[in-house]
Amino acid sequence: MALASAPSHPASPSDRTGPGHAHWLRVAREVADDLATDTVAREQAGKAPIDEVSRLREAGLLTLVTPAEPQGAGADWRTAYAVVREIAAADGAIGQLLGCHYFLSWSARFFAGPALAAQTEERSVAEQWCWGGGLARQEPPLMLARTSEGLVLDGRQSYTTGVLVADRLAVRAVREDTGEPLAVVVDPARPGVMIDGDTDTFGQRLAAGGSVEFDDVPMGADDVLGSLSADEDLLSPRATLASPVGRLFSAQLLLGMAEGVLAEVREYSRTGQAPWRPAWPAGTPHDPQVQTAYGELTVLTRSASALTDQALEAVRGGLERGDDLTYDECADISALVAMAETAAARAAQESTTRSLDIIGARSTSARLGFDRFWRNARTHTLYEPVSHRLRDIGEYFLNGAHPPFVLPA
Repeated sequence: MALASAPSHPASPSDRTGPGHAHWLRVAREVADDLATDTVAREQAGKAPIDEVSRLREAGLLTLVTPAEPQGAGADWRTAYAVVREIAAADGAIGQLLGCHYFLSWSARFFAGPALAAQTEERSVAEQWCWGGGLARQEPPLMLARTSEGLVLDGRQSYTTGVLVADRLAVRAVREDTGEPLAVVVDPARPGVMIDGDTDTFGQRLAAGGSVEFDDVPMGADDVLGSLSADEDLLSPRATLASPVGRLFSAQLLLGMAEGVLAEVREYSRTGQAPWRPAWPAGTPHDPQVQTAYGELTVLTRSASALTDQALEAVRGGLERGDDLTYDECADISALVAMAETAAARAAQESTTRSLDIIGARSTSARLGFDRFWRNARTHTLYEPVSHRLRDIGEYFLNGAHPPFVLPA
């Protein structure tokens, strides 16, 4: 059993005609700087991120990964991951919102046929949809039943991301007659869809999570993207890549949080003030213990970043192989992404916790808002437990068992 590594040759270019990686990274940094000016106040207010989504839409970031023709940006996944990481460094909740949007808006390419995928993407771009919801397994499941009048969707579930601001929801439902899990798309404006902003999480408050109740919601055939069954007879290797593609967004989000808190706390240590906040007493940047702590956290974060870059190259190579990808190759990629997500989670948890220790009692100030990094990182890692990834990695390493097809929460 080998572990996936970066391709020995550069990825072949696609037929993209939109702006390149450097352009979109510059746009993301501008948006991140804009978000950073009031991130503490917005996070403490905890309102639905309607204005924040408008900022992303106006910057062109919502259509980043959709085809350049006719109206999308046509950027690749490398760019999308970099954009999410940049945004997450300034605002972890908005980084999560954007990463979830990218994954769900692209889900038709994984699970639907070419014609339906193209149709879904075309409408998404033309109408500037923001996507929310989630395709992870939940109990009890949503039920998709066939009646004399057609398909209807029933049930209630909670989602961590996007439902309060979504133009479309991508959710997991089970066929009532066969039990097959399916990815379906729902317009939240349809009769029978009721959204409740009932989340009270201590972190990721601006990720627009909430509960959604579906009461005999009418569904068309085009609303059913395809199967989410882990059965290899139903799920192709290419579709199986949906799991590591989604999980790699989690890794980038966590790295963004780690890098964001280190940058902000470093600025405070150097100047005695937090970015965008009134001056506070200076820290002790020349203290050897403080320097050692920064050194350890920098090594931890850079190591996780290097592993994540390697996983990104493996994912990109798998996507380029398309229908030629094998299940063994996909398993190799999934294991590497699990390693990257685990390393990023540890970097985020260590950095957001120990940064408070470095600043000391002054870090308890609500005006500084340093605590939001810890709360955001801890909330995300509770929804995406590291222990699950470590178990999958260990079983793959020891026994060659393919990591399970698990989509991010």
